[in-house]
Parts: sequence; structure tokens; C-alpha cells
Amino acid sequence: MGSQKSSARSGGAPGRSAAFSLPNLLTYGRIAAAPLVGATFFIGGNWGPWIAFVIFVAASITDYLDGYLARIWNQQSALGRMLDPIADKLLVAVAILVLVADGMLAGWSIWAAIIVLMREILVSGLREFLAELQVSVPVTWLAKWKTALQLVAIAALLIAPALQGAKSGFIIDMGLTFFWVAAIVTLYTGYDYFRAGLKHLLEE
Repeated sequence: MGSQKSSARSGGAPGRSAAFSLPNLLTYGRIAAAPLVGATFFIGGNWGPWIAFVIFVAASITDYLDGYLARIWNQQSALGRMLDPIADKLLVAVAILVLVADGMLAGWSIWAAIIVLMREILVSGLREFLAELQVSVPVTWLAKWKTALQLVAIAALLIAPALQGAKSGFIIDMGLTFFWVAAIVTLYTGYDYFRAGLKHLLEE
């Protein structure tokens, strides 16, 4: 998801003001949203899915806004560069856990969840290693589309239990389809990142 904005937030003046800039405040909000999405699992009735959906969609919007505002306002910072991908991964990971616990991701679909989570961990480790070598790995447009599909899929699956009849079935089918497509694209983009960093890994 938000790793595409990491490189855009690497500059800017350090200091206290950067920590409380609006882009970074949005990132903090996305981090706080992750456990809130998890807490909705314990809310009975249709309220839980609706609250989870609203929180997740709002947090997903900040995933775009924080990087965009940081660029146009020249409020890029090392803190934002570090926290932004962490916030994205926390939000997606917690939402996936909620969907698994709620039974929306079950059977073979759990493998799609495993693929997504493993890729995020592996790419994070690779990026951390390459950052020590001062090597940046650019984010491709395919990776950005993967993130968009993933967010739409998770949002659809979060709200599906609160809907009724054919509408619920359609939303579930769409969510699972998008999630599987995102998982397949995840495999490719993960390999693409690994291939880009392979020569640096071999040098070490």
C-alpha cells in the first residue's frame, strides 16, 4: 500500500515542527486506526462491520493524502518516510486478521492472505537492508494498482457482513476476486523488488 510515498517524504527540514506537520499527523491517525479496526470485531450486530468499514476507508484515504500534502507543502521528513509504510502495513495486516477471524477470508482464500502478508514482511526486510546501503527501490505503477485493488477488496469484505441478500453475495464475490488478483500481482511485484535488490544482496 503507502510504500509508494516513501521516497517522496525523505527530504524536508528535521525538527519538532516536522513531527507535528499535517502529513505526519495523518500518518499517526492511520497507525491508530489499525487497532480500532481490530476492536470492531468485538462489536455485535451490524455496527461492527460498518464501523470497521468507515475507519478503514477513512484511513485508506489518508494513505494518499499524507504523501500528496507532504509534496505540495514541502513538508517531507525522515519521520514520515519511516512511518508511512509501517502505518500502511499495520492497517492492512489488522484488517486481514479481522476478515480471517470473521470468516470472510476462509478456505483457499487464506492462502491469498498469507501471500499478501509474507510479501509485505519480505519487501520490508529487503527495503531496510537496501536502505543501509543507501539504495532505493522505486515503486512501479503495477505495485500501486496492486495496493488500490487490495484496499478496495478489504473494504468490500469488511462491509459485506452488514449487507443482506444478493447485494452481500455480490460484494463478497467482488472482494474475494479483487483480493486474489491483488495477491497474484503481489507475487510478481515482490519478485520484481527482490530481483532489483538481488545484486546488492549478492555483493554482501
